[in-house]
This record gives sequence, C-alpha cells and structure tokens, in this order.
Amino acid sequence: MFGAILGDIIGSPYEFDMGDKTKNFPLFSPGSEFTDDTVMTIAVADALMKTGVDAGDADIKDAIIDAMHHWGAKYPDAGYGVRFSNWLYEKSREPYNSFGNGSAMRVSAAGWLAETLEDARRLARLSAEVTHNHPEGIKGAEATASAIWMARHGYSKKEIKDYIISEFDYDLSRTCDEIRPGYHHVESCQQTVPEAMTAFLEGENFEDVIRTAVSLGGDCDTLTAIAGSIAEAFYGIPAELKREAYNYLDQELNAVLADFEVRCHFREEVAQKYHPLYWFNKDADGFVQLCRPFGAPLMLTECREGFYASEEDFENWQREKLYEKVFGAWDGETKAE
Repeated sequence: MFGAILGDIIGSPYEFDMGDKTKNFPLFSPGSEFTDDTVMTIAVADALMKTGVDAGDADIKDAIIDAMHHWGAKYPDAGYGVRFSNWLYEKSREPYNSFGNGSAMRVSAAGWLAETLEDARRLARLSAEVTHNHPEGIKGAEATASAIWMARHGYSKKEIKDYIISEFDYDLSRTCDEIRPGYHHVESCQQTVPEAMTAFLEGENFEDVIRTAVSLGGDCDTLTAIAGSIAEAFYGIPAELKREAYNYLDQELNAVLADFEVRCHFREEVAQKYHPLYWFNKDADGFVQLCRPFGAPLMLTECREGFYASEEDFENWQREKLYEKVFGAWDGETKAE
C-alpha cells in the first residue's frame, strides 16, 4: 500500500499532462500531495482489515461501501471524479458501471491481505464491483491485485507478465519509449493499467518504476499509484520513502496505514506476525524490526513500564507504544490506563 500512496503523492503535481515526460524530476515538490487515490486505497484497506478476507462477499462489499463513504466524507476535496463524487455525495450503495482506473488504483490491500492468488482476485473483484462493475473496471482491479500477489510471492517479471497477458489479455508488447510520445490524460482501466504494468516491468528498482511511470504522463498520479503498488511488492521500499509516506498523511490516515503495515509486513512468512508479546523497533536504517524479548510470561513484569491487571491492558500498552514510538501516529482510542 505504501507504493500506491507514494505513487499518488509523487505523481500528483504532474497529473493532467502537466509534466515534461522525463524521469528527471524531484520526487517531492511543493505540489506533491495525496489525492483521492490515497484516500480510497486507505478506505479499501480499512474495510478489508475490519471484515477479514474470509468474510462473505456481501459483508465485504458492504464494509467497502461504508468505508468509502466514511473516508470520502472526511476528505471531500481530494479530487474525485465526477461520477464517483456524486456516488459519495448521494451515499449510494449501487454501482454505476464504471470502467475508470479508480478500481485499479485503490486495490493494493487485496493483493497484500489475500492468502492465495484466487483470493486476491476475489477481493479485487469485490472492491471494484461496489462502483466499477463494468467488466473492464473489474479486470483492471483483478490484474493489479494479481500482479501484487505474484510479486510478493517471488514470481519473476516474466511470469507476472505472461500471467497478465494470458488471463487479462492486456497488450504488454510496447515499450515505455513507444508509449510515451502519444500518451495523454485518460482515466480508463484499459488505457492506464497496461501502461502502469509496462512501467513496472521496465523499472530497475522501486524509485525507477516511479520515475518511469511519471515520465509517461497522462493521469500519472493514478498510473504511478498502480505501478508503485506492484513495484513495492516486487522490490520493497527504501526506509526513507516509507517515512515520507507517513509524513504526507495526517494522523487518521496514518493510523490505518500503520495497522496495515503491522498486518502485512510482519507476518511469520514475511517478517513476523504481530503478537501482544512482540515488540517493534527501528534499526539504524529506519526499518521496523520485530523481536520477542519475553522468554516466559513470568518475565513480563521485568520488561513493562509498570504493572497491569491483565494481558489485555498490557497489549494496549504495547499497541500504544507501537504507534507512538515506531510510527508516530496514534488514534487515542485504546490507550491503556
């Protein structure tokens, strides 16, 4: 999800063909800001974390709709498209057959939270169907989530490319040099997702993917959000760029992003799974590290800042320290007494 958010922030000054179609530009400038891409990426992640990925289709879709309405109301001026803005304003619960690229730019969480590729596609489809229920809207979301899931699980770029072509029939034969000259601002999945995929395939590291995507022009905050979301899963993200993502968001958005990082980046098979008895620290480069300093329950009192009546109180203290000391964000809702 960091990749999508950073892509949005970095690409935002160059949206509507405002850039020079070059890879040489400052990553962050006075015009850099998060937009609707970030807000709706947070909304989908928030919903999927609350329901869990094993919930029924109807429950997941209801949660996503509720989250989109909630976060859309908090950030009404984030730059939504006209039809989506009307959907938010009317608090609609019905889709409007969109094939816009919004379904692909907000889908990162599906690729990260899913246990299997099939689950990733299902979650992506559900996240799209609440608004973008046109086949192309669903296709764009599923393709993006599939690429994220595959990148996370060690597939090569060739394997990812071959899967996207065979399953979604996207044309990935063009190079970025071939795309760039005639590419312009367009907001459909059909003319954004393949270009974003190509930027990912050509990029040599996370930052290079971001720069390549921005250099294509067009709706480049969304295009770069899509490319960045896949690049994060494939390459990871430098610590300093993760910190920039947190710096550009406010406390409420950061709280969801921090929860998501705990869920997705510290599982046993990736790093370690969050547990009340685990503790998070930063290494010299700023990366969050996880360790388990408690050898046995009887040792807990030697490691606490005080004594607590229950394990629940202790877990709340740990969670508070996680947000305040590691991520610098705290919502104040579960502070220990």
